[in-house]
Amino acid sequence: MPNQRARPTLRRRRLGGLLRDARNSTKQTLEEAAGRMGWDPTKLSKIENAKAHISAKEIPELMAIYDVTDETLIGALAGLAKDAGKRGWWQTYGDVVAAEYSDYISLEADAESMNIYAPNIIPGLLQTGAYAREVIDATAMIRTPDEIAALVEVRKARQMVLTRPKQPLKLWAVINESALHQRFAGHPALMREQLRHLLDMMDLPNVTIQIMALDAVPHPGMAGLFHVVHFPTPWPMVVHLENIMGSTFAEGLDVAKVYEDAFDRVVAAALPADFSRERIKAIMEGNGK
Repeated sequence: MPNQRARPTLRRRRLGGLLRDARNSTKQTLEEAAGRMGWDPTKLSKIENAKAHISAKEIPELMAIYDVTDETLIGALAGLAKDAGKRGWWQTYGDVVAAEYSDYISLEADAESMNIYAPNIIPGLLQTGAYAREVIDATAMIRTPDEIAALVEVRKARQMVLTRPKQPLKLWAVINESALHQRFAGHPALMREQLRHLLDMMDLPNVTIQIMALDAVPHPGMAGLFHVVHFPTPWPMVVHLENIMGSTFAEGLDVAKVYEDAFDRVVAAALPADFSRERIKAIMEGNGK
C-alpha cells in the first residue's frame, strides 16, 4: 500500500502557493528571498512547491521579508503551517480514500461554509448510510464489498462537520427534484428514510435546503454539479467540480466569483426553503408531482 504520508497535503500546497504569491508581489527571486532567510534557494523552492515543511515560527520572519504586516494573515499562515502536515482521520482508511477525495475532505474540514448544487443525487453530507451504500455501489469503480463499506463509513464520518461543537459548517444545498424521485429495487423504504432525513437536517440552524422544481426556469446549474467552498478570512474560495472520473478544484478569485454568482441564480430559481420542505413531504408521502 503506498505511503500516503509522502504525498503533499492540500493544506501544504495551498500554503506554498500563498507564500509564492507573497514573494512574487515583492518581485524577489527565490535566490534573493532565500538568501535573506539564510536558506539555500532549493529549500524555499521546495516549500513553495509543497515538498518541504516550513514551521509556524518561520512564517513571521518570512512575511517580514515580504513586507507583509497584516497580523491576521500572518497568524492564518502560521496556523496553516502548523497544521499542514497533520494527517486527517480519513487517512486511516488508506488507499480506499483516493487522493482527490482526501483533498476534498480536507477542504470540507477546514471550510466555514459550502454552497452545493446537486442535479442528480443527494449531496454526501445529507445522505443516510443506506442511501450512501447504494450510490457508492453504483458509482465507485471496481470496489470490493469491504471497500464499499469503508467508503460508507467515511461518508457518514464527514457529516460530523455539520454538528461539530465549534463553528459547524454552514451548508446551503440546492437539490434537483428529480433526485428525490430515485427508487432502489429491493429497498422500497430506503428513499422514504432518505427524504425523512432531509427534513430532519433542515431543522439544523446551519443547514439550508432548497429543491429545484422539475418545472423551474433555466438556470446555471443545468451545466452540472458544483460546490463553492468558503473559508475563514483570509483564505480564498475554492470551487469543487465532480464527475464519474473524479473531481477537480478551481481556484482563483475570478473563477470562484463566476460560480458564486451562478449559485445565487440557482437559489433564485429554486423553491424557497418552506416550499421545499412541503415538496419533500409530498414526495415522501407519494403525492409529489
